[in-house]
Amino acid sequence: MAAARRKPLQNRQVGSLLLLWCVSVGGAATIRYSVAEEMESGSFVANVAKDLGLEVGKLAERGARLVAEGNKLHFRLHRKTGDLFVKEKLDREALCGKADPCVLHFEIILAEPLQSFRVEVRVFDINDNAPVFLNKEPLLKIPESTPLGSRFPLQSAQDLDVGLNGLQNYTLSANAYFHLHTRFRSHGPKYAELVLDNPLDREEQPEVNLTITAVDGGSPPKSGTANIRVVVLDVNDHVPQFSRLVYRAQVPENSDNGSLVVVVTATDLDEGTNKQITYSLAENPEAVLQTFLVDSQTGEVLLRGPLDFETIETYDIDIQATDGGGLSAHSKVLVEVVDVNDNPPEVTVSSVSSPLPEDSPLQTVVALFSIRDRDVRVGGKITCFLRGDLPFVVKHTFRNSYSLVTDRSLDREVVSSYNITLVAMDTGPPSLSTETVIEVLISDINDNPPVFQEDSYILTVRENNSPAVFIGKVHAEDLDVGENAHVTYSLLPPKSGDLSVFAYISINSDNGKLYALRTMDYEAIQDFQFVVKATDGGFLSLSSQVTVRVVVLDDNDNRPMILYPLQNGSLPCNDLVPRSAEAGYLVTKVVAVDGDSGQNSWLSYHLLKATDLGLFSVQRQNGEIRTLRQISERDPMMQKLIILVQDHGQPALSTTASLNILLVDGFSEPYLQFQDPSKHSRKVNPTTKYLVISLAVLSFLFLVSVTVIFVIHLYQKIKHRDKFTIQEHFYDDCNFPNNLVQGRGNSSLPQPCPYDMCSATGTGNSEFRFLKRFMPNFPFPHATGEVKTEDDSSLPPDSNRNRPRGSEGHARIGDDYM
Repeated sequence: MAAARRKPLQNRQVGSLLLLWCVSVGGAATIRYSVAEEMESGSFVANVAKDLGLEVGKLAERGARLVAEGNKLHFRLHRKTGDLFVKEKLDREALCGKADPCVLHFEIILAEPLQSFRVEVRVFDINDNAPVFLNKEPLLKIPESTPLGSRFPLQSAQDLDVGLNGLQNYTLSANAYFHLHTRFRSHGPKYAELVLDNPLDREEQPEVNLTITAVDGGSPPKSGTANIRVVVLDVNDHVPQFSRLVYRAQVPENSDNGSLVVVVTATDLDEGTNKQITYSLAENPEAVLQTFLVDSQTGEVLLRGPLDFETIETYDIDIQATDGGGLSAHSKVLVEVVDVNDNPPEVTVSSVSSPLPEDSPLQTVVALFSIRDRDVRVGGKITCFLRGDLPFVVKHTFRNSYSLVTDRSLDREVVSSYNITLVAMDTGPPSLSTETVIEVLISDINDNPPVFQEDSYILTVRENNSPAVFIGKVHAEDLDVGENAHVTYSLLPPKSGDLSVFAYISINSDNGKLYALRTMDYEAIQDFQFVVKATDGGFLSLSSQVTVRVVVLDDNDNRPMILYPLQNGSLPCNDLVPRSAEAGYLVTKVVAVDGDSGQNSWLSYHLLKATDLGLFSVQRQNGEIRTLRQISERDPMMQKLIILVQDHGQPALSTTASLNILLVDGFSEPYLQFQDPSKHSRKVNPTTKYLVISLAVLSFLFLVSVTVIFVIHLYQKIKHRDKFTIQEHFYDDCNFPNNLVQGRGNSSLPQPCPYDMCSATGTGNSEFRFLKRFMPNFPFPHATGEVKTEDDSSLPPDSNRNRPRGSEGHARIGDDYM
């Protein structure tokens, strides 16, 4: 029934303490609450959001979380409502021991922006522990001659509660010999002493049994009992006497076990066995018994366990000296624990912002942490710094709280992560320090454009290639990572707006590989260039450009083309050679061109067939046809030659030209067209007849030449519009392609020098005279509308030498130059 009545009272006490919570938010940003111990898990403590002045839901939006100062968190926070609850049942005695007040510390961390609030929760004690005697049946041996008023200290009862709920009083059962006197220790629980009221008589009552009760001040109070057995000894009329009533000693907390604390001494005036004194620890608290011991013979008080100034600063030790007759005396030893700097600073990191964007502004909060040194008195001032040259700095916020902020700009491409060594050091002596490593990753932003490996690219492709053939690639590197480093490639349209380059080239946007979309023709285009753009995949994309030049390589895909003699298939091309010509006489010159370039356009001339192979020769390099010997009367009048013109490509291409050479006695006779020697067996002598025929033939040939020239001009105009430009392929002075003339580029022929042929009237034989050089002017189109010319000084030496009119000059009958 008593227990049933105490339980409602205890519940009312817990309920009343729950209503006594208070909050104070001061300059140190500390929130204070109060709760009672033994609160069940899930018990409401307070509404944090309301106390912080935040709206409902703000804690969830800012990612509020609790960070314990120690190793364990005893509360939990409901982010949506802001309510603070007990996480598990609180036991004040387990959390704080005898320390009063009992305060639990933790922090509330908020993000965006990063803030921390210090919270202190005081745990009030309830009367949940009864006083307990460690020795339930203590034994006292008291001589029968003990004077009245003698005091006998008893064992202290232990009560884990504090304050009013702790040990308050002792009571003694009714007896005829003793009463109880309660005393206080400077440090430790109250203890009781038996005071002798009436003299003891061993013969009348050799043993007295007493019951002592320890009572606390709770509501309802709790108690504990012990049975004291008092044995009455025979007379020993002298008790031991200590040299001091109180011994004092100071011991450093880092002293080793077995270290001497103090030596106590006591003497006895009796003789014999009654004079022999033994020392012991009387009824002392458990903490004293676990920390100290006394040598029973010498009285030396030694260390038995470790000392910790931060736990207990002083010890009150009761020493008992007992003689051989059972008489004893008591003395006190007050041990003061001397604090030494044996605890390094403790660093608690409550929050770290990682990864950290590399474009974070200066003074950006990276981490929040607190530092505590348990050696408050001797540790001195704590200094905190970073090891190494880092773009961070430690900033003190309040009390023992600090923040780690950025001090310089960050660059992920230089350093992608930091292992920040945080050093907390006290001033000692000796100076102790603690190192804590905080890892901070640096996140990438798109601050680096792609960079091409080369300033410009030159690629080659051979003409007549297959469509979509791979010709090369461009590559750009981006120092960023992830999507910011993903590079795509594209072709930029020319500034002129001409989009024809897109018909030739395609680029793979992923890897920068370039492909030729169509078959290239060197004769139409020798090279071209375009711009490639590399763009990264960042949110605000960056790009760079590079120029790519594509050079078309020539293939031997054009046969030599005969310009002279004309191979039109209708009119024979005849050349006249006087029979008086000596060996080495220049008969004519075969002129050919090749649309290719380089070695593919180098031409060589060969005499393939001839009426008389021993009469004429062809110069291999320039195509000049000369006589090998002097012409004789036996040589046929009609000499037919077939000339092979071949380039130097791989494989070589060739073409042939047919030429008729008429051997005449002199240029006074009009051998303008010769059909077949067998058909002219009869000679016509009248000069008038020859003149009429010559005029008719000349008129006809003039009309044919004009027609042929017009057709050739039209054909070349169409062809050269697609393949050539006038400034690249035509020699300025005579309007021939410059790769066909010796001394110009890769040509193998000297420049031809045609002459105008006129007939002089008023002569008997109508001889032909060479009057001046004839410069044909083919009206080929030019990109600029201009035609370049050069003076005669740029011509090869062979074209400027003086030739005798009658010997090396020749007339081209049936040609288009009249």
